[in-house]
Amino acid sequence: MSTWDRYIKDFVSFLKIEKGLAENSVFAYQNDVNKLREFCDDKKIAPTAVSFDHLKEFVATLYDLGLSARTQARIISGIKQFFIFLLVEDILSDDPSELLEMPKIGRKLPEILSIEEIDQLISAVDMSKTEGHRNRAIIETLYSCGLRVSELVNLRFSDLFFEEGFIRVIGKGNKERLVPVSKSVEKEIDLYNTHIRCHQKIQSGNENIVFLNRRGAQLTRVMIFTIIKDLSAAIGLRKSISPHTFRHSFATHMIEGGANLRAVQDMLGHESITTTEIYTHLDQRFLRDAIISFHPRNKE
Repeated sequence: MSTWDRYIKDFVSFLKIEKGLAENSVFAYQNDVNKLREFCDDKKIAPTAVSFDHLKEFVATLYDLGLSARTQARIISGIKQFFIFLLVEDILSDDPSELLEMPKIGRKLPEILSIEEIDQLISAVDMSKTEGHRNRAIIETLYSCGLRVSELVNLRFSDLFFEEGFIRVIGKGNKERLVPVSKSVEKEIDLYNTHIRCHQKIQSGNENIVFLNRRGAQLTRVMIFTIIKDLSAAIGLRKSISPHTFRHSFATHMIEGGANLRAVQDMLGHESITTTEIYTHLDQRFLRDAIISFHPRNKE
């Protein structure tokens, strides 16, 4: 058993016996500490060697993922409780998290949609219109795959590997990554292709592009913004959202559901704040299992 395993196990016992916390609360604290543990494992940092600078870097990683202030605060709170436990048990003489600040609620952070709000937006798509199937597939793909808007409009049929459970994405800097894909995305794209796209007259050079406009050409980024703005107005959503909101919502829902922080970063095509090395050797099967297990769209 590693040092992290032993201390986390003892921390859980402390929360249950000494603090008398409910199972859900204990699980949440354990989840929070496991996220720090994943971060430290990559850098080979023992629990007793964690410094204030390490914690600041970890919190910066949470911010980079676009997690809401509330989610960041909850994770930081769990970590603070862990180091208090290490102090109480005389494992540490100083608390590295003592000066760690909670994110200000008023701080400008990306809007996050709830799972219910995403379902409402998808339900608001007018399926009586020709573009209905396409728009449903667009929203589902943005959310379930956490794509950037540029990655969505450039998605090609040659990038879809549904049988293997992945799509290939060309991200920033022309970097290629494999993104696990849910059955809901496969279903919506297949419906759009079967009922609408295959009947369109496609402009030359756009034959391989997945999402097309009514003239048979590649959609623009502006058009994706317009689709989302119209759906937002249709359900009376008061939040100011954009295509990127679905990406941030994806990250938040995955992290809150217990997914591995490193897997989510790799899925989104984020580089580490300090180094890119730790993400280049992530096993793709492990990544797929992590996403499929924790994304809300894959829960029965």
